Amino acid sequence: MFKKRLRAAVRWKTEPRRLLTEEEFQREAEEQTRKALEDLRKNCSSPEFRSWRTVARLTSPKRFADFVEGSPHLVSDEVSVHAQEYGLGGSFFEEEFFDTDDEEDDDMKPLKIPE
Repeated sequence: MFKKRLRAAVRWKTEPRRLLTEEEFQREAEEQTRKALEDLRKNCSSPEFRSWRTVARLTSPKRFADFVEGSPHLVSDEVSVHAQEYGLGGSFFEEEFFDTDDEEDDDMKPLKIPE
């Protein structure tokens, strides 16, 4: 009986979640990325981390070592390419939102209403 009342009270007081604005989303993404990169650096610097095993599998061990020592995880070229592809007006959004291929139109046929 008590559980039913509790569930009803909880359901009654629940409000819909507020969606983040674009600016809030961007700030949250940057903050969470910063925290995750700090955690990764911390874990890679710990004595339990098998650095030689990891470094042996990397294509750029020096870059990894620089990252662990505090260098940015991206180089400027990577940032530029990402901005060009995924930034406002980037090629990814151009293709996704302004696709002019007629292939999709071929699949669309008028709906026949039975008489």
